[in-house]
Amino acid sequence: MKHTYLSDAGPKVSAAVYGFYRWNDVEQDLAKQMEDIFNYCMELGINTFDHADIYGNYQCEEVFGKVLKNSAVKREDVVLFTKCGLCEPHPSKPEIKTRYLDNSAKHINECLHQSLRKLQTDYVDVFLLNNLDPTADLEETAAELYRLKQEGKIRAVGLSNFSVFQHQLLSSYLKLPIVTNHVELNLLNTSALENGQIDYMKQKYMKPFALAPLAEGRIAMGMDLIEVVMREKLDQLAEKYHTNLESIAIAWLLKLGALPLIGTRNKGRIKNIVSAFDIELDRQDWHNLYNSTRILK
Repeated sequence: MKHTYLSDAGPKVSAAVYGFYRWNDVEQDLAKQMEDIFNYCMELGINTFDHADIYGNYQCEEVFGKVLKNSAVKREDVVLFTKCGLCEPHPSKPEIKTRYLDNSAKHINECLHQSLRKLQTDYVDVFLLNNLDPTADLEETAAELYRLKQEGKIRAVGLSNFSVFQHQLLSSYLKLPIVTNHVELNLLNTSALENGQIDYMKQKYMKPFALAPLAEGRIAMGMDLIEVVMREKLDQLAEKYHTNLESIAIAWLLKLGALPLIGTRNKGRIKNIVSAFDIELDRQDWHNLYNSTRILK
């Protein structure tokens, strides 16, 4: 697995990133499963891991911190992302009555220090805001992010699910470069290509970050018309390139210079994503897939 700079402001990350955004349904053996996935990713050369305070029903950060501490891997040999801003009700959080957003300085400060404690680290490589809170005082938000960067507790600032205008809005207040914006992008959801998100990231010399690169399993198993037709086209190309349909779907993203954010716990699917880096998808094949998904919408 090759490594690349996330943007012209860094940091260097593995070309595929593992994220824990689909771990809310893990009810048993969370630590065992996480250790297994962590070790498998490291074997494949994936050393970059994406967290949020809410992932795994507010448990993933703490479990990951223990896994990393008990492993032979040094902290400086992994790249850690975490994020805050999206608050979700859970029995462990009785104070949260409804799903809401909070980008206040107080919330950012509390969440970051909680994440550092759970992850058992002094810093995170990238700290992201998880959606834009429309009620936030962004001058206050930006000042807090800048202060935490100056203190060395975060190395870089990123975003998740920000529109182009929201990205520009926060940038106008922030004295720091924004190094990433995580957006959903796959062959069943190409809206980031049409609404300017990908173009704007490239304009800012950022690698597009593709959340749900295999559409959370729908590309391989979905039964809606668009899913079935897309799978047939991917199967044809998989035969042409002597590979599998999931690797072709990821190769389509890689042609955009995107970094796939892996969410599956299926090792075969993770391997298929990594295998895509060996495929050089022909330009006409890329456009054939893209035209198909637009026609089928």
